[in-house]
Amino acid sequence: MLATASSQKTRVLGLRLLLDWLADHPGQTWQERWQATGAEAAGSSWRHISAGWLRDNSGHAQWRQPALSAALVTAICADLVRPALSWLVADSTTGKGALPRNMARSRDPEGLARLRTLCEADPDASPAAGKLALWRSSLIIAAKGGMLADIAVGDVLELLDAERDGHRKITGGTAVFYRKLHAMGIFSAAVPATLQELRTAGQRTPDELIDRYQLTCRPVRDLLVDYLRERQPALDYTSLESLAHHLGNRFWADIERHHPGIDSLHLPAEVADAWKQRLRSKTTTVTTHTGDKKQVTVERISYRECLTPVRAFYLDLAHWAVEDPARWGPWVAPSPVGQEEINRRKTKRRHKSKMDARTRERLPVLPVLVAAVDRRRKDAGALLQAGEQAHPGASFTAAGQTLLRSITPHAATNKIWADDPVTGTRRDLTLEEDHAFWAFAAVEVLRATGIRIEELLELSHHSLVQYRLPTTGELVPLLQIAPSKTDEERLLLVSPELADVLSTIICRIRRPSGAVPLVPAYDTKECVWSPPAPLLFQRRIEGETRAITDGSIRTMLTAALAHTGLIDPATGGPLHYTPHDFRRLFLTDAILNGLPPHIAQVIAGHRDINVTLGYKAVYPDEAIQSHLAFLSRRRALRPSEEYRVPTDEEWQEFLGHFELRKVATGTCGRAFGTPCIHEHSCLRCPLHWPSPDQRPRIAEIRDNLIARIAEAEREGWLGEAEGLRISLAGAEDKLAQIDRRSCTSVDLGMPTITTR
Repeated sequence: MLATASSQKTRVLGLRLLLDWLADHPGQTWQERWQATGAEAAGSSWRHISAGWLRDNSGHAQWRQPALSAALVTAICADLVRPALSWLVADSTTGKGALPRNMARSRDPEGLARLRTLCEADPDASPAAGKLALWRSSLIIAAKGGMLADIAVGDVLELLDAERDGHRKITGGTAVFYRKLHAMGIFSAAVPATLQELRTAGQRTPDELIDRYQLTCRPVRDLLVDYLRERQPALDYTSLESLAHHLGNRFWADIERHHPGIDSLHLPAEVADAWKQRLRSKTTTVTTHTGDKKQVTVERISYRECLTPVRAFYLDLAHWAVEDPARWGPWVAPSPVGQEEINRRKTKRRHKSKMDARTRERLPVLPVLVAAVDRRRKDAGALLQAGEQAHPGASFTAAGQTLLRSITPHAATNKIWADDPVTGTRRDLTLEEDHAFWAFAAVEVLRATGIRIEELLELSHHSLVQYRLPTTGELVPLLQIAPSKTDEERLLLVSPELADVLSTIICRIRRPSGAVPLVPAYDTKECVWSPPAPLLFQRRIEGETRAITDGSIRTMLTAALAHTGLIDPATGGPLHYTPHDFRRLFLTDAILNGLPPHIAQVIAGHRDINVTLGYKAVYPDEAIQSHLAFLSRRRALRPSEEYRVPTDEEWQEFLGHFELRKVATGTCGRAFGTPCIHEHSCLRCPLHWPSPDQRPRIAEIRDNLIARIAEAEREGWLGEAEGLRISLAGAEDKLAQIDRRSCTSVDLGMPTITTR
């Protein structure tokens, strides 16, 4: 609504000035005249052009320039001119309020009103994100014409690219903007539901992989493309991309940069030697003990990873030339990489030594990390709960901290902000609790299973399966690990502690209806999206349920470790864990506690037991050799009849193992075919899972042990007292395990299949 007659008069005069300015430029339409002014090329400095015209034609009145700028918004909304998106994004004339407001009045009131209603009804969208969605929609309409329903997916991508290229600092809201347009049915059904899926490039072709490096020699470029196509059927995408990087970038692009005009694979000795020297060394910046920074040349650890593909490339050409000489024969040349140069035996020994030292440093402090992430999760949850109950501006105390609930009128309704009166910083308690929980979940699952990071992120609600013993009816919970590196799935036994963690995760991600949301996940290695699945590691981001990525897990682990106070003795900085460290720690701890290496191999999903032993740190060499000799003798003496389908008696013996696991105070978790390493002293055994129902019985055993220790010390039976103290420590450990579990039964939320 127009406010007063004077403001209306100013608007009319401003529109007259705008039209006069445009009329002074050549063109058949207002759009052509607008482009002839040069305003779009000037970007945000277009006012200098219009100001010069005003000085020459209309005097120096201060109101003339603002009136002309305001009239330009009116002309855009009336579709007289259509500025480019890059100009609209960069110019402040089309502010986040003026343009949407005028568009809603003149162009598409119903469409923009519906979009505003959807944004306001979304609890995950802040008022600022809703305004950005209206502003971005108005920009597209202004540049492309038409109505809100005419916006195409390409228009959205063009706008976001314009924001990126213009370095416009627009915070957030892109996911909300795209999601609301998709919810309105503006896009077709084939368009992805989230902006994240839309903007992923997917797998590149061999041509695109090589063309990233802009090779000058066209024949060599075509040869590399043909070579990748020939190898593509036998490689996964990760290996294909790595091969393109080594051959295209680190080999031939480097050769061309230092030897312009080269067009043959037959490299002179000096060219090949110089390339290998550059490949072997790199320049890095280091900080001296005085605090100064300097450039130093160091050896690249992974330089042999490029030598092997280059040698294989030359050998493949020579081999293929025998079968197809016309195609590959002209490119056959001596390999610049010799057989001895790709020998990685010493490198592997160094790597093994380094990984063993890393494991030795981290295994003893693993309980500290576990306790720290659990305490941090509980403290963050207590702060968030107290912050939710506090009124804006009020103080609250939780987890030993006193904070002030922030007054944030423009924040999303599902965000809790608090001000720290000590540091003066504003904290997002919702985000802190979210990161603390998922760091706790990742640490617990990784250390309890030893699975890979990609296997962790692929765990779904369907990964929880159960096996019922046909004789006793006991349910055995199992965790199904999807095929990953070795393309073989496996089943892991779920311990009570792991079941408690999985139950906590499922309870967190479940919707009010009880269903686990289906989310797609992007495989960063294969560059493909997986179908929506009830993944366990998922979280809400900008109002969308997204799968957690490996990068997010690493970031959360780093933040969690910063709160532990653990110091890395090598660097003096905070101790750093990677997700793969937990796999090494799991295998090392399992074998040290008596688990046979070949059983650990099955649990870890390794095809070769030597790989499993390579993960094991500080394992005596004589034990390895003895075990390997034992396996060799056993395989030599084993009759071939053993490689057959088990008989009914053998199957009953296997099932009987699970029946014999049940003891008075709990369950035995040892693997089938393995002896009891503690001679049935269950309370001493780490594989004994105490039953919460038997806590009074274990407490009675503990009290009896205390009395017997006192009697032994009184009578001077020191040897018996020492043995009783070991049993007492085991009993107290079992009581502590029971106390850590909050309930006697754990709901894993296993999915059920209904029949129609």
